[in-house]
Order: sequence, then structure tokens, then C-alpha cells
Amino acid sequence: MTEPSAPPDLAAAFRERGYVAGPALVTALRLVVALGKPLLLEGPAGVGKTEAAKTLAAALGTRLIRLQCYEGLDAQSALYEWNYARQLLHLRAAEVGGRPVTDADLYGPEFLMPRPLLEAIRQPAPPVLLIDEVDRADDAFEAFLLELLAEWQVTVPELGTLTATARPHVLLTSNRARELSDALRRRCLYLWVDYPTRGQELEIVRARLPGIHETLAAQVTRAVHALRELPLGKPPGVAETLDWAAALVALHRDHLDAEALDLTLGAVLKLREDQLLARATLGKLAAP
Repeated sequence: MTEPSAPPDLAAAFRERGYVAGPALVTALRLVVALGKPLLLEGPAGVGKTEAAKTLAAALGTRLIRLQCYEGLDAQSALYEWNYARQLLHLRAAEVGGRPVTDADLYGPEFLMPRPLLEAIRQPAPPVLLIDEVDRADDAFEAFLLELLAEWQVTVPELGTLTATARPHVLLTSNRARELSDALRRRCLYLWVDYPTRGQELEIVRARLPGIHETLAAQVTRAVHALRELPLGKPPGVAETLDWAAALVALHRDHLDAEALDLTLGAVLKLREDQLLARATLGKLAAP
């Protein structure tokens, strides 16, 4: 078991860094640190799952190591690569010098280029390891993760088995693009992260944009929540809320009217069809 090392008031530590975390998320993150268990965060895109890992690393004063998952990602790409160019130079130099070269010469640690997973288990102090959008990877990679998350060790054929010296604090995120296996879920703590309430989102805007006019902050959060009630293809996440508010601040707006909303809609809605739908209700969205 990893000894607890989270700040006594983790919620305050998050808030200092502009992240307004609810009690459920704070508790789950505290258990990640205390128990050494991975945490699976599921929820819509843009609700702050990735940002939670970044903020946890900052609050713990440790390094964030991120593995972005994608279709076709294999174990070796996530673990390590060999520096073939450097190996070739070494080989040529040995040939010129008339020195024999063995496999051990070519596959030594100096030629190894660690990728996120190997890098995470080689850290002297526990990093935060973010395995982002694990639902984008295929079943084979998910099966490989089971062994890593259970044993905290990986095997490099040329070097043998490498075990973590300091168990990383692991957060996995999923947007539910596909269903994850029960085996992976059993190895993790779990938390569903939904869109924040209107009051919580207003707090987030205030925390991240401390100079924003109070009227504008309230109007933007109200409008975003109204947008999420529409049948949009891509509902705006918290990141879009902040982008929109920041755009309006940059344009020196202190309130949201129909003109400002129309001109800046691209900061919050990223599909033409969604914008057309929203423009039909511009007056309602911009109402005080």
C-alpha cells in the first residue's frame, strides 16, 4: 500500500489551481493516493477528466506522464522503442575500429527510448500516470494493461522484467466510445463524471477567469446549460465554456447579447448543424 501523501485539503489544492472538484471526485482521488489503486473516470467529453489528472499531479508536486490512447496502439509503442539510428552509428563505429559487436552492445539501456508506461514505472517518486481515452484502444491493448495494473511490471525482451520502484498514481479516462471489460473495471476504482451543475460551472469560470465580469460569467454559464438541453451533435464541455468566456473577455465584453453570441458561437459549438440549431434560439440564450 502506498502511504498517503495528498494535501490535507485536496479540494482547496485543486481550487488554488483553478479546478473546482466536487466531494465525490476529491474522495476518489484521495483513495487513489492512499490505496495505490487506479481510478477509471468515465463521462462525456469535456467534463474535466483529463484536467483532473493534470491538477492532481500539480497538487502532489509530482510529474504527470500521459499516454494518449488511439485505435491500433500496441504494447510496445506504449512501452519503449530502440534508437535504431544510434545503434547503427555504434555498429559502424565498431566496424571501423575493428571491434566485435554483440547483441548486448546494441540493446543496452543507452539505446532504449522509454515511452509513457515504461517511463512511469522507472520514476524514483510516484508520478501521476494518465492513460487517456482508454476506450479508443482495442481489446488487445486493454488486456495488456491488466497485467501492468496488477503486477506493476513490464517485460522488455532484451532486458528482462522491469518492476516499478514507485507505484504510479494511475488515472484512466473513457468517453465510452466502446464498453470496457469487466476485468479492467475490477482493477480500478470508478467514478462517473458528469457535466457540472450551473452553480459549479459558474465557480469554474470565476476560478479560471478571475477578471471576468460577474454578469458575463453568469450569462455564459446559463447559455451553455441551455445549449446542452438542445439535441446537439457535440454538446459543449467545460473546456468550451472556458474558451467562450475567454473569447468574450478578450473582446472586452462585459455581458452577452445576441450579437456577441452570434459572433463567438464558434468558440463553444464546433459543428455547423449545432450552430444552426442554436441560432434559432439566440434570443433566449442571450436573455439576462
